[in-house]
Parts: sequence; structure tokens; C-alpha cells
Amino acid sequence: MPDRRAERQAALRELLERQGADALLVTHLPNIRYLTGFTGSAALLLIRPDRAELISDFRYAVQAPQEVGASAVVEIDQTSVWDRLTRLLASAPTATLAVESHALTVRDAERVSAATRGRVMPTTDLVERLRASKAPEEIEAIRAAAALAEEALAEVLPGMAPGRTELEVGAALESALRRRGSEWHPFPTIVASGPRAALPHAHTGPRPIGRGEFLLLDFGAQVDGYCADLTRTVVVGAAADDRQRTVYELVRAAQRRALDGLRSGMTGREGDALARDVIAARGFGDAFGHSLGHGLGLEVHEAPRLSPTAEAPLPAGAVVTVEPGIYLPGWGGVRLEDDVHLTPAGAELLSNGRTELLELI
Repeated sequence: MPDRRAERQAALRELLERQGADALLVTHLPNIRYLTGFTGSAALLLIRPDRAELISDFRYAVQAPQEVGASAVVEIDQTSVWDRLTRLLASAPTATLAVESHALTVRDAERVSAATRGRVMPTTDLVERLRASKAPEEIEAIRAAAALAEEALAEVLPGMAPGRTELEVGAALESALRRRGSEWHPFPTIVASGPRAALPHAHTGPRPIGRGEFLLLDFGAQVDGYCADLTRTVVVGAAADDRQRTVYELVRAAQRRALDGLRSGMTGREGDALARDVIAARGFGDAFGHSLGHGLGLEVHEAPRLSPTAEAPLPAGAVVTVEPGIYLPGWGGVRLEDDVHLTPAGAELLSNGRTELLELI
């Protein structure tokens, strides 16, 4: 796999120069991983014009140098990473220190102010802008995660039957994901049955699945740190009735239109409208209350966005979810979600896009 850490840091320094900052303190752990390869749970990263300095603690004294290599100077502090940052800034002061304002707590902002004698400049999403366009190996990691998730689902689908609880199904799915090599679950698995399928982010619970009900499954996998995010909706124990089939096929048609029309260069709002207009034209616009999709990568929700308020162009190389849904309180809901890579020519499916209605009889 190519080592892109030096070019990523160089691109970030160009952004910092345009912002008028001498250095950036990176506190968001996925950004630290992107720039250095460090996968631990505690670190600060100081990006200067001529070097990068990663500060961590005793737990990562061995791991950090192994993962970071030549991409940064590693500083291990036995007492406090913030004390070590203060000493580093005292020995080599910066006139203007940029910080990730979107990722910094109020307490840590106070620590930054105490650590530097220079000006503190709030910035937002500098590293995230770089992360939005994926390199080929990042795209392949997401593709592998999607394939792993699809294999896990195929394993557990035959065991889904009326009377099984949402928790039992969720446990089986998460076990299959881990056994196939998922590093972790990118988000809490959603298993929602019957009327609970109308809750877009339902908590998986003890409810038994009823015969002939929708079962909505939103799950993901993680490979080399990169996330896949899929949703499938099935009918359990009986054939779908007319209303279920009508709603399901409308969501499927909306997703198909978006998959066929999405491309880099269009705005996130235009991308969202591809699916939303199909659903609204049939009178279900109010039942599709969330955005069409979001970026995928080292985080399950990152830039860019496909939403009615997203006016920024979608960058070439971005990976996004495409997940229209219809949710009818007291009855149930349908969501279908696949992951795609955006190019100027269109959207390349990274998941299998197999969204035909499954009736588990």
C-alpha cells in the first residue's frame, strides 16, 4: 500500500499557509491517523512547516513509533500530553497556532491557550477536506469492508424467523462480521422490526419479530480502519402485502435514480434531489426526513454530504452512502443503503447494490 503520509502533510501545510497559520494542532484522532498512521486513543499532533510532532502517553510508547515511523517525531510523556505540548511550544514558539475548533472541547481550548504565547486561530475541517477525496487504496478498503458486511448478512439471513428478537438477530450479525475480519463495528448495529422500522435510528431491542413484518437492518464493517455502511429491509415469515411492496419499490426506485444520476461536480443538494424528488412525487416527501447520504472513510459519517442544504460540489474520489427511506409511524419503514465512489462519469458501486425485495418465508 503506498505511503501517502508525507504528501498528505504537505497538502495540509499548503492549506495552513493560505490560512495564515504557522502550525496546526490536530486533536481529532481520525485526522491524526490519516496524517501519521497512529491508531491509539490518546494523542496530539503538531504540524509545523518543517516537521510533525506526535505527543502520546506511556500506553503507546512502543506502538506509536512503530506506527508513525518517519512521518512524525514521537514524544511520549509520562505525566501529561498537554505539559509536553507546552514545553514543545516554549522551545520553538509559533506566532499563529491553528486548532481544530470543531474537535476541541472548551477545557482543551483553555489548555491550548495556556500552552502557547502566540495567537490561537480556530479552523474547521482542514484535514477533513483532504480526506474527502479517497486514494485508490482507501476505496479498495471500503470495498472490502462492504463485501465482508454482505457476506455476514448472507450468513444470518436464513436464520431470521418470526419470534426471534431484534437483539438475537443483531448479535448473530455482529458475530458474523467479527468472524469474517471486521476490526470493529463502525456504529451500533440497528435491527428494527415491525412499527419500530419507522424509527430511522432505532435502538436494537428485545422485541420479537412478528410474522409478515418488515425487518430493517443497518450495519457496517471496518477494514484497515475504513468503514462500510449498508442497510437492507426484508419481510420475515410471509410474503409482502400490497402496501409493503408499494413502499419498498418506491424506495428502491428512488435509490436507483440516485445511483444512476450521481457524479462528482454536482452539489450535494442536487444529488439529494435525485432520490427525494421521486419519493415526493408519490406523496411521501414528509416521510423521507433525513439526508440522502454522507461521506465514508475513517469515520462512518464524514464529508461530503448529500442533503437539501449541501451547496458544495461533490469532490471526485469521494465515497458516499446512498440511503433513501420512507418511515410511516405505527406501521413501519423501508431504507436501502449502498456505498458508492464518485467520479466525473458517475457513481461506482462499492457494495453489491442487491436491493430486490427479500421475503424470508
